Amino acid sequence: MPNSSSMAQFLLLAFSDRREVQLLHFWLFLGISLAALLGNGLILSTVACDQDLHTPRDFFLLHLSLTDLGCICTTVPKAMHNSLWDTTAISYTGCAAQLFFFFFFISTEFSLLTIMCYDRYVAICKPLHYGTLLGSRACAHMAAAAWATGFLNALLHTANTFSLPLCQGNALGQFFCEIPHILKLSCSHSGYLREVGLLMISWFFCFCCCIFMVFSYVQIFRTVLRIPSEQGQHKAFSTCLPHLAVVSIVISTSFFAYLKPPSISSASLDLALTVLYSVVPPALNPFIYSLRNQELKDALRKRVTGRLYSLGIVFTVCLNKIKNSALTGFPDIFSL
Repeated sequence: MPNSSSMAQFLLLAFSDRREVQLLHFWLFLGISLAALLGNGLILSTVACDQDLHTPRDFFLLHLSLTDLGCICTTVPKAMHNSLWDTTAISYTGCAAQLFFFFFFISTEFSLLTIMCYDRYVAICKPLHYGTLLGSRACAHMAAAAWATGFLNALLHTANTFSLPLCQGNALGQFFCEIPHILKLSCSHSGYLREVGLLMISWFFCFCCCIFMVFSYVQIFRTVLRIPSEQGQHKAFSTCLPHLAVVSIVISTSFFAYLKPPSISSASLDLALTVLYSVVPPALNPFIYSLRNQELKDALRKRVTGRLYSLGIVFTVCLNKIKNSALTGFPDIFSL
């Protein structure tokens, strides 16, 4: 029985055999990754530099942007490389690193989304205790717990998955290294059951987080509906809608990708669902959160305008220097 460490590489699933479609996937992923890098980078720099955005909600949004950048940088570059160079190979260590970092960032993101739900619950249902329950030290501890949980979860799953002996070939039915597709290559029944058990524990943890978020939003909606003014209700709802939209996208796509009936499973459907929950949310999250967050929109607008104004000044100064140099060197031409 060969050990998985003796395997030099894995073969990822190609998007298509046609060269034109491969290049189309490359440009599509390039556009999505640039949008994710630009959007999340703007949120990171704006929240970090603007003193008005140093609130618990924006603090957790900063960490969420970090996880989104991590997710997009873990899976997309290798897929773009394979589409551009018409290859499907990934090394054994590269596959292990990709699985670890993706599981690390996606687990941390789910924990952060749960914490952000708690933040909205306290802000709306217990506003008088907001400063006490979500002080700077409490926020730092919760963010550290989210990152530590994601790291330990990813380390445990990666170590267990890549300790399994593999004897079913090296072809993975996905465009990046994912645990269920690696398990299909295993020939160790006990190791397979052990990893399935760990996955069930992780899914139970996610299920408990979902129950907590549902309970929190029930309490939030009950509190909001008791607000006498319509303007107050709208303002309270607007602070929850971005988080609710992001959670709905992540949970619906990931749960359907893993829990769909085998009768409707196919390679193209699995590929599309995986792209929806692993690639699309990191690009959409900045847009969703900035759409309803007026303070963040104002800060982003001010920052972008300031950058454009600075670039305009630099461009004008350079243009004047070029013109002065030209006037000095060619006085007859410019004297006309």
